[in-house]
Amino acid sequence: MEKNTTLTLTIKFLLLQYLFVLSVAQNFDFFYFVQQWPGSYCDTKQSCCYPTTGKPAADFGIHGLWPNYNDGTYPSNCDPNNLYDQSKISDLISRMQQDWPTLACPSNSGTTFWSHEWDKHGTCSESNLDQHGYFKATLNLKSKYDLLQILQNGGISPDGGSYSLSSIKTTISNAIGYTPWIECNSDADGNKQLYQIYLCIDKSGSNLIKCPIFPNGQCASTIQFPSF
Repeated sequence: MEKNTTLTLTIKFLLLQYLFVLSVAQNFDFFYFVQQWPGSYCDTKQSCCYPTTGKPAADFGIHGLWPNYNDGTYPSNCDPNNLYDQSKISDLISRMQQDWPTLACPSNSGTTFWSHEWDKHGTCSESNLDQHGYFKATLNLKSKYDLLQILQNGGISPDGGSYSLSSIKTTISNAIGYTPWIECNSDADGNKQLYQIYLCIDKSGSNLIKCPIFPNGQCASTIQFPSF
């Protein structure tokens, strides 16, 4: 009888743990879809390392698709029982190497980067997207919203020149219908530069929406767009 009771309690505990994780994973309001400019990632005191597949294209690369709450907070690491498994996304690897490259040191294939993004962020969206669906949806967003082409169409190019922050936001907003969030970093000399662009996506991971809230942080009124 004691063994049965212990087994029953264990099962109940595991079930409650699963339901808690599932409720956390379901409880988000929107995604930030974040793309980063490799020239700005590398043009810092820390510098960068190209992936083992070679230097990435001179294009915005995916940083991640991040579940968020409307109040600005976000869930993370929602399911330790469903960690990154590359075998589930083997058909997407070539696209990920192109559109979701790592620039972290030491040089690596990208697996560590992708694993981090799924374990920290992707697991919190698994009520809507399984692992394959999460990475595929993110890649599709990159294909759908070509930020570099949008900026170049507006006369804003990664030529090392300086551009007003307002012109960058306006150019993107005119093209996609929604205002983006721009994140800056600093180059080795302390100059502010265009680093990351945030777009807001609905919970399906496929449609742009008006951002309920923007992240914290400030850029200068004029920022550099370095070459890569």
